[in-house]
Amino acid sequence: MNVLILNCSPVKTGATAEIVRIAAQSLAQRHTVKAVCIDDYSVSLCRGCRSCHTTARCILQDGAQQLMGEFQWADAILAVSPSYWADVPGQFKAFIDRCTPWCNTHEPHATLSPGKRGYAIALRTGPGTAECERIVQTLRHFYGHLEIQCAGSLSLPSVSCKEEVAPRIPEILALCQGI
Repeated sequence: MNVLILNCSPVKTGATAEIVRIAAQSLAQRHTVKAVCIDDYSVSLCRGCRSCHTTARCILQDGAQQLMGEFQWADAILAVSPSYWADVPGQFKAFIDRCTPWCNTHEPHATLSPGKRGYAIALRTGPGTAECERIVQTLRHFYGHLEIQCAGSLSLPSVSCKEEVAPRIPEILALCQGI
């Protein structure tokens, strides 16, 4: 099985990247894994022209299409997102907006191959889980419009730096066991 792990943070060396590394290492024992960072792709902001609602294609050609190619390759997608003001980082939100051509709320729309499963890990610096759950809901909503079944999630509050990930490894590995 092909598994795409997406670091939704533009930071390639922080806590989110550490979680991606741990998940990739675990999943690579059983699957073909590709880990990428949203910052690896140059994604322009959606212009709101709605051209994709009639053509199922975006007028902008950039990293959004490349990243959707990775989604097409994958059988399972694990998105790992930190909290930026109680939601996904702006870079990832820009990518979500650019996925409108694949959104099942209008016809025609582009499609991914069926049967994909999505997973989410949300982390935040504070102790409560409400922000994490909001991020998970954003990812579930995103997956749903792409017709990707959200099959599991994990909330990791109280993680503000890479060093605070180590005590959470058992939780991360437990989620990975289900992928």
